Amino acid sequence: MPDIRKIKRKLKKAGFGSIEVSEKLGGVWLRGELDEYEQILECGRLAVDKKTSRGVINDIRLKGYIPAPMRIPSLRDNLYEGRTPDVLVVGGGIVGCAIARELSRYDINVMLAEKEYDIATGQSARNDGMIHAGIDLKPDSIKVKYNMRGNKLYDTLSKELDVPVRKVGQYVLLTKKWHKLLYPVVVLRARKNNIPIRYVCQKELDRKIPKIGYRHGAMFFAGAGIVSPYLMCIALAENAVQNGAEICLNTAVTGIEHKDGRILSVATNRGTIYPKVVVNAAGVFSDVIAEQAGDRHFTIHPRKGVEAILDKKASRITDSVIGRFAMKSSTGKQHTKGGGIVRTIDGNILIGPSAVETPEREDESTTCESLDEVLVKQQGLTGELTRSDIITYFAGTRAATYEEEFIVEKSPVIQNLVQAAGIQSPGITAAPAIAEDIAKFCTEILSETKKIEKKKDFNPIRKGIPCVRELPIEERAALIKKNPDYGVIVCRCEEISKGEILDAIRSPIPATTLDAIKRRVRAGMGRCQGGFCSPVITRMIAEETGVGLLHVTKKGEGSELLTSYTKEVANDNL
Repeated sequence: MPDIRKIKRKLKKAGFGSIEVSEKLGGVWLRGELDEYEQILECGRLAVDKKTSRGVINDIRLKGYIPAPMRIPSLRDNLYEGRTPDVLVVGGGIVGCAIARELSRYDINVMLAEKEYDIATGQSARNDGMIHAGIDLKPDSIKVKYNMRGNKLYDTLSKELDVPVRKVGQYVLLTKKWHKLLYPVVVLRARKNNIPIRYVCQKELDRKIPKIGYRHGAMFFAGAGIVSPYLMCIALAENAVQNGAEICLNTAVTGIEHKDGRILSVATNRGTIYPKVVVNAAGVFSDVIAEQAGDRHFTIHPRKGVEAILDKKASRITDSVIGRFAMKSSTGKQHTKGGGIVRTIDGNILIGPSAVETPEREDESTTCESLDEVLVKQQGLTGELTRSDIITYFAGTRAATYEEEFIVEKSPVIQNLVQAAGIQSPGITAAPAIAEDIAKFCTEILSETKKIEKKKDFNPIRKGIPCVRELPIEERAALIKKNPDYGVIVCRCEEISKGEILDAIRSPIPATTLDAIKRRVRAGMGRCQGGFCSPVITRMIAEETGVGLLHVTKKGEGSELLTSYTKEVANDNL
């Protein structure tokens, strides 16, 4: 049990004596009202007690502020009314999709509910795609345990799911001369988690990184890698579908009925579902789902990060990952590992992210100031970064708890609730390992009432859409001969063919928006950002799905591309 008196004293000493502090569900419950959001965050940090408390439940209100409600689709139907899956996974990010795939190994009924128009639209798509080596994580943390297990699983996942993964390593630049003295300490820390490490002299760095900003050498971690996070998420989900799981898009959880320590039903905008087990993998809304389910012992305080993508001509900067040496761990009071420069799996350079606390869970806005902050900070690493090379930028919110830790558990309060919450960086790396444990928890709960067996016909292999531009000339010619659509280039910047786009639209989880197609085959991700290919792709979506041109969207409801016709068209259905 948390020491409530001790926490009250800490808050009073910091000037927050008006805040009410009590115990709830084994955690510290804060209530009251304050003038500034930073004050609310500080109270949450002061209330952390990892030894005796399950977490911080921060219900302090910001005076005069009403947060925006969760985005919910306007769609209302009874498509899933009365369904009784063995497991309902809430959330279609990489953790939820990895869990669905792991569960599809068993002879059970699995549904995944995602409120957005596609999977991987939140923080699972809005990150740098780095597979972390783990050196910046506290040696005994939950994060590092899952990071190291997940890192090792990626080679197998790459082969099974046909998603490229490259272990390119990470250079951590020493920013001060005396940092060299700490190298032996870092080596000891690396050995504890079996992380490969070596010192890189300045002469070698100069060959690897042009116009490098620091002159004191670096540490190199060969275990770091890169992957397309959204493509891996899509592959996990598609393989889950191929093995019997059901992905329910545009399906938002609006309420959960529970009684006597058990979840009875889950209300959605598409009907009420009656699952035997519920998995909470809802990202920035995971504390909201936990509250509805009856076991909220933590609070998500969203952390926004801005990142920028550079043109492929900037790929000369590095073929790896570059970051700075930091004295603090990312699982401590520091809120970020500092960002850096990443050569993405697709050959672009990505810089960032920043880290700004925000009261809004779905704040994906960017400003000139936030972009400049990212650029200026990373220009310190190399003089090769220029604003003119930026072709796009984006922001995403991370699901941080006040403990800065993952929550991976069977609920001790609600018998059929399993939580995978607070999953922020290194969530991409950790997701496969988290999924293994969550699936184990689910089958243990289900085993209490029936025998659970693995499927004899589970197929871990998923074949991806062919990347025509990367095929050898002979294979490309054979593919085009078999299907001429692969010889028709639609996206000139990325050299994406009509055949690849049609494959995306016809895939196990159909891509029916411009952004969904972009995530699967990169059409529209080049220098012109879809300026030339978007009209063609829009018409292809309309023709393949049978919807009118006016109903094709960029990223789901409310992002329709066209408003009206300016002249008659031959096909009235368009």
